[in-house]
Amino acid sequence: MQLVMIDDKFVDSAKVDSAYFDYGTFFGDGVYEFLRSYNGKIFALDEHLERFQKSLSEIEIDGIDIDVIRKRVLAVFEKYNKPNVKIYFHVTRGAGIREHAKEGLTPRFFLTIDEIEDAGVYHKTGIKVISVPDTRWKRCDIKSLNLLPNVLAKRVAHRQGCAEAIFVDDKGYITEGAASAFFAVFGNVLKTAPLNANILPSVTRHFTLQLASNVGLKVDESQVRISDIAKADELFQAVSSKDITGIIKFDDITIGDGKPGKYAKLLAEEFEKLVKER
Repeated sequence: MQLVMIDDKFVDSAKVDSAYFDYGTFFGDGVYEFLRSYNGKIFALDEHLERFQKSLSEIEIDGIDIDVIRKRVLAVFEKYNKPNVKIYFHVTRGAGIREHAKEGLTPRFFLTIDEIEDAGVYHKTGIKVISVPDTRWKRCDIKSLNLLPNVLAKRVAHRQGCAEAIFVDDKGYITEGAASAFFAVFGNVLKTAPLNANILPSVTRHFTLQLASNVGLKVDESQVRISDIAKADELFQAVSSKDITGIIKFDDITIGDGKPGKYAKLLAEEFEKLVKER
């Protein structure tokens, strides 16, 4: 008989809730999604579910019907009945004896929904960010539960009074934020790292690039060196929870005049229009 201790109590393993044996807890073995609604409509549900399906496939979790996931998301959204919400859900490989390559587990689904905070103040004031070494694993394109480097980076940022941490690789190139896509504007050129194994295919990033031409920006999907940050006219982040938000300070460098830039504002306006149209 396996013996289990939870806090300071000994428990017969047969009586322990299976959630304690979840492979998401043991190994971070699962994938997740985060999406939101605007004024009573879920935004880009198809795009989020497509990315979720790809993440499941990449880590070989089978047997998940995406149409069922869609119905669950819509059902909880209808039941919660609030116009502006954030929805998080994940699927783990399952629960069982702790073995790295265990087969035959039943995947487990988990979802939360809550009202989303108003990010309007950040759009007006902008945010400060700090750079950190990119210590993440080599498959950041998978939206997995392995987020310890992101957590540690965010903790560093918050201790420094910053809203976001920006990852920089060993060659001095910026990859992305701990929880956001990163953009820089040089003249009328919008630069962001190209999608590869080190970049999450952000849904908000996707729409930001689509909207760039609407505000007179040319897109250059190439990485920005941290040494070039001081030359940037604007910086901003894109993330589902805060949309497009200007960066006013990067480490000790004040960006532009210390206020959100023209293109960040214009893109935020274009994004707002897009949300209303979809």
